[in-house]
Amino acid sequence: MSSSPLPDPSMIGGVTTPPFVRLPDPPTLFEARARRLEELAAASEMGPYLHFLAGLVRAQHAILGELPGPELPDAETLERARTHEMPPLDRSRFSSDEVVETTLDRLFEAAKAVPKPAMAGAALARVATADAAVRAEMVANVLANALPVEVLAEHVYVAAALQVHFARLAARLDGGRLVSVGDGVCPACGGPPVASLIVEWPNAHGSRYCACALCGTLWNFVRIRCVSCGSTKGIGYQEVEGGAGTIKAETCDECRTYVKVLYQNKDMRLEPVADDVGSLGLDLKMAEGPYRRAAFDPFLLGY
Repeated sequence: MSSSPLPDPSMIGGVTTPPFVRLPDPPTLFEARARRLEELAAASEMGPYLHFLAGLVRAQHAILGELPGPELPDAETLERARTHEMPPLDRSRFSSDEVVETTLDRLFEAAKAVPKPAMAGAALARVATADAAVRAEMVANVLANALPVEVLAEHVYVAAALQVHFARLAARLDGGRLVSVGDGVCPACGGPPVASLIVEWPNAHGSRYCACALCGTLWNFVRIRCVSCGSTKGIGYQEVEGGAGTIKAETCDECRTYVKVLYQNKDMRLEPVADDVGSLGLDLKMAEGPYRRAAFDPFLLGY
């Protein structure tokens, strides 16, 4: 059983308490992510891939208005999840329904218009025509963060559809009823963070929020504490030489992992998923050392 979330030390002596969660707003979530990917693409050696991702995220945004409304778990299930400190959108118990299938179909169709390399186009054709059993297996793989190397490209499209579905579900939750469900675990869907943000909000000056890679929920997490194991011992920070100091790898000597910290209080344009991909150079630097990447980003598969 997890403990209650610890207060962010940056708020000591402050007059406000940062909210535990900030739920996603799907229209602005995908719009901001696409815009940031386009900005990064313009000045990056990864430009072609970032432009492709921007197009895919635009496709996510485009289908929002044409999808049937997703159904949350019933009130009893939601209350049981709260009582037992479990995520209400528990991915380990996920089962597909008509809304999920429609979301997959619409995303695959919208993605056809996104400019892409031939191999990415072939992967989209394969996933779009996959039978129900193969599709279900890929959905399960994404939700378990266990993706077969030989079909990574197909899973990118499935992950994109699931991001849409889970963001729409999370947006319907009552944020005031969510509770901590463990270190490095999204209180909405139970997923791992893609990164964490140091924010500068009116009621959360300098607070840290972890960002869910799947549903887009942000949750408050104490600074200088390992997102993966919760340790406060042996926490360090590394960045690319000559960097602007806005993106760093927070390392932990206890579990030997790292997760990126994005200093949004220094650059408001930073977006967790987009800038995680855009800062791949930091991951390549970290691969030379003893720490393994603990974050999950469906658009940065294989790293």
